[in-house]
Amino acid sequence: MSLPAEITVTELKRMRDEGEDFTLLDVREDDELEIARLPFAKHVPMATVPDHLDELTKDGDIVVMCHGGTRSGRVAKYLREQGYKSVANLRGGIDAWSEEIDSSIPTY
Repeated sequence: MSLPAEITVTELKRMRDEGEDFTLLDVREDDELEIARLPFAKHVPMATVPDHLDELTKDGDIVVMCHGGTRSGRVAKYLREQGYKSVANLRGGIDAWSEEIDSSIPTY
């Protein structure tokens, strides 16, 4: 089953809690990661994603996240254009995760 174009943080938490196999791709910059991060995310800054395509499985589920959902939406679209079959943007990004799932994650 392939992911929809966009998922919520509640859906991401359910996927993680149920042990689903997916990659959470964090495309924020290094300085943003120093402020707030999810320990289960793979960090690849947006500008370097084309250099790291070989690290992503074309047939696997990929959820792309950023601060609020804009950059990750662009990366998700790019990945789909590159032939990745199941890519979702995380609506609201890490900000939504902090607000709705885990308030111990700082906002910025």
